[in-house]
Amino acid sequence: MSDQLIIFDTTMRDGEQSPGASMTKEEKLRIGKQLERMRVDVIEAGFPAASNGDFESVKAVAELVKDSTVCGLARAFESDIRRAAEAVKPANSPRIHTFIATSPIHMERKLRMSPDEVLEQAVKSVRLARTLCEDVEFSPEDAGRSEPDYLCRILEAVIAAGARTINIPDTVGYTMPDQFAGLIATLIERIPNSDKAIWSVHCHNDLGVAVANSLAAVKAGARQIECTVNGLGERAGNASLEEIVMAVRTRKDFFGCDTGIDATQIVPASKLVSAVTGFPVQPNKAIVGANAFAHESGIHQDGVLKHRETYEIMQAEDVGWSTNKLVLGKHSGRNAFKQRLGELGVDLSSEEAINSAFAKFKELADKKHEIFDEDLIMLVSSDDAIDHDNEHFKLISIKAHLETGESPLSTIVLSDGGSEKEAKSTGSGQVDATFKAIEEIVSSGADLLLYSVNAVTSGTDSQGEVSVRLSKAGQIVNGHGSDTDIVVASARAYLNAINKLRSGMEKLNPQL
Repeated sequence: MSDQLIIFDTTMRDGEQSPGASMTKEEKLRIGKQLERMRVDVIEAGFPAASNGDFESVKAVAELVKDSTVCGLARAFESDIRRAAEAVKPANSPRIHTFIATSPIHMERKLRMSPDEVLEQAVKSVRLARTLCEDVEFSPEDAGRSEPDYLCRILEAVIAAGARTINIPDTVGYTMPDQFAGLIATLIERIPNSDKAIWSVHCHNDLGVAVANSLAAVKAGARQIECTVNGLGERAGNASLEEIVMAVRTRKDFFGCDTGIDATQIVPASKLVSAVTGFPVQPNKAIVGANAFAHESGIHQDGVLKHRETYEIMQAEDVGWSTNKLVLGKHSGRNAFKQRLGELGVDLSSEEAINSAFAKFKELADKKHEIFDEDLIMLVSSDDAIDHDNEHFKLISIKAHLETGESPLSTIVLSDGGSEKEAKSTGSGQVDATFKAIEEIVSSGADLLLYSVNAVTSGTDSQGEVSVRLSKAGQIVNGHGSDTDIVVASARAYLNAINKLRSGMEKLNPQL
C-alpha cells in the first residue's frame, strides 16, 4: 500500500455549488494557481457540460496549471464526456471524472434505469473516456446507500474498462466512520481487480462526519481524498482539505501515509477562497479559523509559554499563519509593494493589474496608517474577484447621514451603464438606507438572504469585509466588498451581487 495520499481538490466544482458561490473564470484561475502553489495533486476545475462559461473556465485552468492534474467532471453521457475531454485537453496532466448513480433510490426515482442498464452505461462511458484521455476516474454516485454486492459488480466492470481511480462518494453524508471504512475495505477485498485502481473517497458533511469518514477510509486503504478548501460545498459542505492534510501529517504515526502538500500555503488558500466566494471562515474553524492557535485560558497560556507542545500539536507558522506584521505604509514604493505581494504568494499577471492594485493600496494607506499582510491579501483578493469590465452598476459616491433621534439618510450616486444616477433613501440604519437607495436605481427586486461583516485585522481602523447574499427567481449570488468604512464596503458588496444577478450566470450543477 502506497504511503502517498493523493489530495484531489474540488473547491472549483463541488465547492462552487454552494448557493451564491459561483466563480468567474478569472476567480478560478486565481484559485487554480494557488492550489498549484500548494502542490495539490488533482484540481477538479469544474463541470464543462454545465455551461459555456464553465467549459471556458476549465479550459483556462488546464492551460494555466502546469504541475497538477486538471480534472473535468462528466455525467455518464457521451456529450458530457466529449465536452470534458475537450476542456482538459490543454493540461499537462488531464483527467476525466465520470459518474452515474448506483443506489436503489437514485436508479429507480431519478435515473429510471435498471441496475443492468446503469452498469452498461457506466462501462460504455469509461471506455469512451479512455479513448479520449489516459487518466479516467469513475464514481458510483450515492455509494454510501448503494448495495455492496452491486457496487462490486459495477466497479469490477469499470476497472476492467479502464478506470484507474475509483471514487466512493458519500453523496448525502449518511454513513458513519466505521460503516464507511468497512465499505471501503469490503470493496478492496472483494473486487478481483481492485489492485488495478487507486481508491478514493468523496464525503459530504450533512451529519458533521465528512472528515472523520475520509480519515477512516484512509485507514481502510483509500489513497485519494476528495476535499475542498474551508470545507466549502453543497449543503453542509465537503471534507475540509486543511483538516485532512494536517490530521494525516500530524498523526503520520497513526495513518502511515502523508501528502505532498505545501502546508504553508493553506492559510493563504483559505483566505483567497473566502474572499472570492464571500463565505467567511468561522473563528473556531480548525486550522484556518482566527482562533485556531489562540489561547485565552491562563493555564493554557502558561503552559504554551513554558513549552509550546503542552497545548499546541501544530505550529501556526506551518500552515501559513503569521503575526499581524506591519509591512508597508503610505510612503512605500511600488517595488516594495510588488515584492511583498510576491512573498505572500500573490502573483499579479500584468503591469496593468499591478498598477491598479498599487493605486488601491495608496488609497487604503491614506485611510489606514498601518497596513498589514491581511490588508494586502484582502485588497488584492477583493479587487481581483470583481470583473470590473463587466460591471453594469458602479459606485461613484455615497453620503450617509446619522443623527440621534433622526432617521438615517443615505444619498448614493451610481454609474448605470455609463450614465450617472442619484437616489436617496432613509432606513433603520445607514446600511439599510444605502441598500434602499441603491434599489431606487437598480430595481432588482431581489431578496436579501444574508448580510455579514468581518474585520480583516484588529483595531478600529481595520478594513471591513462585507458579504451579502441575494436571491431572485431561484438564482442565488454572493457579493462582497471591503473598505475601512463599513457603509462603503456594504454598498460595494451589494452592487457586486447585483451585477452578478444581472449577468444571469446559470448552469447545471451535478450531485456527487
